Amino acid sequence: MGRITARTRVTRITVGGRTAQRDDVVAVEEPLEIRVGRSPLAVTMRTPGHDVDLAVGYLVSEGVIVRGDQVASAIHCAGPDGENTYNVLDLTLASGVSQPDASLQRSLIVSSACGVCGKASIEAVHTRTAYPIDDDLEVEAELLATFPDRLRAGQEIFEKTGGLHAAALFDGRTGEMIVLREDVGRHNAVDKVIGWAAREGMLPLRGLVLQVSGRTSFELTQKASMAGIPVLAAVSAPSSLAVEHARDAGITLVGFLRGPSMVVYSGAERIVESAKTATAVRA
Repeated sequence: MGRITARTRVTRITVGGRTAQRDDVVAVEEPLEIRVGRSPLAVTMRTPGHDVDLAVGYLVSEGVIVRGDQVASAIHCAGPDGENTYNVLDLTLASGVSQPDASLQRSLIVSSACGVCGKASIEAVHTRTAYPIDDDLEVEAELLATFPDRLRAGQEIFEKTGGLHAAALFDGRTGEMIVLREDVGRHNAVDKVIGWAAREGMLPLRGLVLQVSGRTSFELTQKASMAGIPVLAAVSAPSSLAVEHARDAGITLVGFLRGPSMVVYSGAERIVESAKTATAVRA
């Protein structure tokens, strides 16, 4: 249960040097079937672990629930062959919570690279959020610049495999890291973070920064807006649709956050200079 890494035999080749075989560690990728009330909803390729957080976060992102207590229970159950591989998770919604609309059921497996595969059209993923973003948070640029390194330092499985994405929530005022999750899929790591926060009763996530590894796609800004997150920062580039959605939703979107520099694509008013930095620049 919960295998996160696996060992495999590899051949290491060094140009101009020697070739050698050795054991190596890779990140595990397995399917997770998410069911609601015993009805299949989606299958996503993920890194095992924190499956309930992943499923709850997925339901928040899809607009099925808006609070963690709207999920009454979650249980791993047997697959089609009757064996419990811990790759099927059945969630029961609380009394009074509507079952997911049939249109949400994914006809395709959601790969670890794409969280919106199987959607009938791009319009279908413009889910209406229960948490409009009207956050007056201001984040010091100097503090924000520390988040990528702290995210990287917290990636225990990445250290072993080099093959996992990560997402973390930081307090935008104090810089405290609230939670960090890793997964082979960027969207899964974000769902795990949002699901954890939902189960902790923290939604909407006002005053927080969602820091992610890699690039920012539309799906990540969509998930941030559904959870009420005011600032989304990434170490790489955003897509055009991510920028468009961030502006529409009122999200501050930061890309290329590396070292002391960053590019702000929307909501630049939330990123401010610290008094110390401003004084040094003027001097």
